[in-house]
Amino acid sequence: MSSPLPAPAPHESRREQTVRVTRPRTGFRYLDTVLEQPGAVLAFAHRGGAFHPGLEGLENTMAAFQHAVGLGYGYLETDVHATRDGVLLAFHDAVLDRVTGSTGTVSAMRYADVADALIGGREQIPRFADLLECFPTARFNIDLKSESAIEPLAALVRRRGDEDRVCVASFSERRLRDFRRHMGPAVATAVGPVAVALARLAPTATLARRMVRSPGVALQIPHRRGPFPVVTAELVRRAHDTGRHVHVWTVDDPHEMHELLDLGVDGVMTDRTDVLREVLIERGQWMGVPS
Repeated sequence: MSSPLPAPAPHESRREQTVRVTRPRTGFRYLDTVLEQPGAVLAFAHRGGAFHPGLEGLENTMAAFQHAVGLGYGYLETDVHATRDGVLLAFHDAVLDRVTGSTGTVSAMRYADVADALIGGREQIPRFADLLECFPTARFNIDLKSESAIEPLAALVRRRGDEDRVCVASFSERRLRDFRRHMGPAVATAVGPVAVALARLAPTATLARRMVRSPGVALQIPHRRGPFPVVTAELVRRAHDTGRHVHVWTVDDPHEMHELLDLGVDGVMTDRTDVLREVLIERGQWMGVPS
C-alpha cells in the first residue's frame, strides 16, 4: 500500500481556504480595492499601532502612523474629536488626561490650548487634516467620537475630495445618521450598533436581511463580548449575502487572527501591526498600500 501524502503545512491549508472566500462588491473603492488581489484582507493599523514595541503610549500620533505606513499599511484607523473652535483632531478620548500630561475636555478647548498637550510626553496631537496631507496614499477608518466633529469632518473630506479615502464608524447611531445627512452617499460608513445586533441575533438569514436596513457597508465589530462570540461563520455569511464587509477589532494575538481569517472576515484591526503583517504574509493575504 502506498504511503499517504503528507499533510499540508497549516498556513498552506489556510491559504487554500481563504482563496475560496467570495468578498462582496460594495460599490465603494475604499473597500472594493481588496477585490483586486484575490484572497487579500484589509489590514488596519489601530490608532497607528498602539502597542507596537517601542510605540507604547504613542497612540494616534504622527510617529505611530508613520511607522505603520513604513511597514506597508495602507489602512490607518483613528478617532476624531473637534475643539471648541472647530479643529478636527485625531484623538480617542474626550479628555486629555489619560495619554497626555495635560487636563481638559477637548471640545471645550481652543486648538491653541490643546496644541501644547503632548501624547506620551513627546508627540503633539495631530490634526486630522495633517494626516490626510502627510499620508496621501493612506486610507483612514474614522471612529466619529462626538457630535461636534460631524460637520467639520464632512466639510474637510468634501473640500479635499477625499471621499474614497475614508470610512466612518461610530458607536452612536445618531452620529452615523447625522454624518450621512451632511455627507450624502459618497462616503463609506460602517453599520451602526443596532443593525449589527439584528444581523447577529436574527433567527434566520432571511429575517436578518429584512431587518438590516442600514446604509452602512461594513460591520466593524469585536471578536467577542466577554465569553460570547460576536463573529461567527454564520454572521460572516449573512454580511456577505447583504453585500457587506466584516472588519474585526482589536486583534493582537496571532492565533486569534488565524481563527478569524479562517472564518472569511474581510479586515482586521490591530494594535500589533508587526504581528498582523507577519500573519497575513504567511497566509499570502497581505495587501499593503492600496492603488
